Amino acid sequence: MEADLASDSENPCTSCGACCFYSANWPRFTTEDDAALDLIPAKYVNDRQSGMRCDGDRCSALSGRIGGAVRCDIYAVRPEVCRTCMPGDAECNMARRRHGLAPLVVPANAGTHTA
Repeated sequence: MEADLASDSENPCTSCGACCFYSANWPRFTTEDDAALDLIPAKYVNDRQSGMRCDGDRCSALSGRIGGAVRCDIYAVRPEVCRTCMPGDAECNMARRRHGLAPLVVPANAGTHTA
């Protein structure tokens, strides 16, 4: 069984958050079915119903300070695009660079934050 790393202090995502503050176009809905979308509270969904509501480029479900302590307020029901972003992958490190954070290198056998 995969560990839920949302609260794991070893999870690099809980001290970053850069991918959640990268682009208002990024946290979009792609493969979610209606049942999955219904689990996301309406206050976090954009007016077009096509993705997450953002404040500028910051996802409205992100709490905390980029590069400090962060969390996703809807982690358990987050969109698929959020589930597929992996610590240290190209998208992760592109977002980290935008916020002046060093690239992240995660060992190949390390856990992930997908569910």
